[in-house]
Amino acid sequence: MNWLTDFVRPKIRAFIGDSPKNVPNDLWKRCPKCEQMVFNRELQDNLKVCPQCSYHMRLSPRERLDQLFDDKSYQFLQEPLALEDPLSFKDIKKYKDRLKEYRDKTAERDAVLAATGRINLKRALIFVMNFDFMGGSMGSYVGQSFRRAAEHAIRQKLPFIAVTASGGARMQEGIISLMQMPVTVISVERLSTARLPFITVLTDPTMGGVSASFAMLGDVAIAEPGALIGFAGPRVIEETIKQKLPDGFQTAEFLLEHGMVDMVVHRKDLKEKISKTIKILTENVGADEEL
Repeated sequence: MNWLTDFVRPKIRAFIGDSPKNVPNDLWKRCPKCEQMVFNRELQDNLKVCPQCSYHMRLSPRERLDQLFDDKSYQFLQEPLALEDPLSFKDIKKYKDRLKEYRDKTAERDAVLAATGRINLKRALIFVMNFDFMGGSMGSYVGQSFRRAAEHAIRQKLPFIAVTASGGARMQEGIISLMQMPVTVISVERLSTARLPFITVLTDPTMGGVSASFAMLGDVAIAEPGALIGFAGPRVIEETIKQKLPDGFQTAEFLLEHGMVDMVVHRKDLKEKISKTIKILTENVGADEEL
């Protein structure tokens, strides 16, 4: 038996056909955890979860919205009016140039998208962060997007789901970035006063000022398997306390064991779990009215 001709070639042909013209440039992707090569089509069908080791790769905000909303149907919220380069910041390049670079790279204006739609027929608002845009860092745009999204949820009586993926505050905006932390916390308090569910979905990674503000304030905190969740990274902590950290420190499973998150949910089960959570939290509070 020839492994290449009897196994690999038929599998490739099953995906792309016999014509060389059909061969895409990005046929394979290597899993960062187990380092196995996976067909991109198989990976997409599996919601970007490695079929070999169940490693959850990062999703773009639009992929996340497509996964969670019924029929991939949703309406984006209006973008906030936010300051751009309020400090005229420059490191190795100007902040304005860095923003343009990431906008060209991601085709998004900043590190977040907010949209409304239905999750298993239940109305909801989803606020999802984009790690590919400057590490999902929280500047004025992200903070003001969160505030406006919370206000919209209150007006429309919508459950609010925040999907986090961030390295923390955006240093190019200095104190203005840090001010977004209380902005988001106050917004969460207003959702609570309005008796609306605030559900957080913590994905890899959720760190810094985001974890220190709204990310850990969910009525129910859901984490994806293996997600790194914390404030400072493990290396920084070890260097500070001069001690070896426990195995798996700051992973979703470690936080579940120590009571910091409520559940760890595989991506294929996430929509159903959010839907059931919304149903439990919205009973008798009028949050499932018709659009």
